Amino acid sequence: MITTILAFLLTLGVLIVIHEYGHYRVAVACGVKVLRFSVGFGQVLWRHQKTPDSTEFVVCALPLGGYVRMLDEREGGVLPSELPRAFNRQSLAKRTAIVAAGPVANLALAILLYAMAHWIGLQEPKAVLGPPVAESRAERAGMQAGDWVRALAQDGGEWRDVDSLTDLRWEVTQTALRQGRIDLQVSRRDGTGKRTVSLDLAGLPTRDVDASLMRTIGLGGPYSEPVLGEVKAGGPAAQAGLLAGDRVLSVDGQALSDAQTLRERIRAGVADGRGQAQAWVVERSGQTLRLTVTPRVVADAAANDGAGASVGRIDAFVGQPAEMVTVQRGPIDGLVLGVSRTWEVSALTVKMLGRMLIGEASIKNLSGPLTIADYAGQSVNQGLAFYLGFLALVSVSLGVLNLLPLPMLDGGHLMYYIFEAVTGRPPSDLWLARLQRGGIAVLMLMMSVALYNDVARLLGAN
Repeated sequence: MITTILAFLLTLGVLIVIHEYGHYRVAVACGVKVLRFSVGFGQVLWRHQKTPDSTEFVVCALPLGGYVRMLDEREGGVLPSELPRAFNRQSLAKRTAIVAAGPVANLALAILLYAMAHWIGLQEPKAVLGPPVAESRAERAGMQAGDWVRALAQDGGEWRDVDSLTDLRWEVTQTALRQGRIDLQVSRRDGTGKRTVSLDLAGLPTRDVDASLMRTIGLGGPYSEPVLGEVKAGGPAAQAGLLAGDRVLSVDGQALSDAQTLRERIRAGVADGRGQAQAWVVERSGQTLRLTVTPRVVADAAANDGAGASVGRIDAFVGQPAEMVTVQRGPIDGLVLGVSRTWEVSALTVKMLGRMLIGEASIKNLSGPLTIADYAGQSVNQGLAFYLGFLALVSVSLGVLNLLPLPMLDGGHLMYYIFEAVTGRPPSDLWLARLQRGGIAVLMLMMSVALYNDVARLLGAN
């Protein structure tokens, strides 16, 4: 919990400082006087100001945002000698640059963070897949457990190597949202038996871009060999004589090639509320053994039909950890990848917001501070490179969201400046007041939906 809180505060702190520094740096470069640079809102916890005439830097108690307050005649009296340094007296081009600088700073930070993550190197699952979901598009296309995806091509384009399972899932998601086709060059785990598999993702429902999308497509999780790990004393596995390191060859005559299929066989080892004896064939130290295993019965935590479904358990860790690969880039390649990934995530964010607006995507895709805090803690526990990648993702989201044409956001001010550039005059005070009230209402609605989604996810209802 402490790690999650600290990671969340660090995430907010970095992103807010960079965003506001973008506004501050460009404002100073344009000759505007900056009165205050604030990280957070509310009571001031820390304050620094070199001279009475210089910028006041403060850190406040509520860390959910920040602001840069500039000299402006609309917010108070300005001495005649300082009028040239007032924000409202600047040219349209300068005001536009100052407002746009915050989101641009976040996008620039994301490029650097993605590049740094790949300079350091990310440990990701190798693109070797477990069994495809039954009757899914992946199964119908001929995907099998243990398939190693070596390369891909989208919509008949050029082939490129697949770095990891994470990379594969990202590209498949992008193709699914475009309702396109993705071709995969696959082989067996040992590199033999190369073939091409085509996944036609046209017509695929993509309202929810989450783990359920991969299940709909049918791509399995990371491949795991059917080898037992730790065996709990006194459990069904121990009573049957199973040991850690045993490789399960078959259950009730059904040959097994992966841990996922073995887990499914164990879960299905229940009838009429009782565990059913299963005939297992295992390999141990080069010898083949035949054992009888009777799973114990437990309630199915994943069941939501109220029928009180039961599943089998053997009280042993089933499957070996997924094989990992290091995804690392050199200085130039890492930077190029950072630019590419920032652009792709920005485009995906805009696309999803647009689809939510017209009802083609679920509002469940909106996330708020609780989800961000949870993911921040998880990414920190996985290492610096993963945390940098997470920080880049949130930085892109912050940059894109701030460019939305809503009053209270930078995009709203840019919308006013576009109006001024076209008409030659700024919007009237009456329209500004109306737009302000409407913008606040929309923002409050978005924040409420995001917070509801956060709570629902934490409670397991989403």
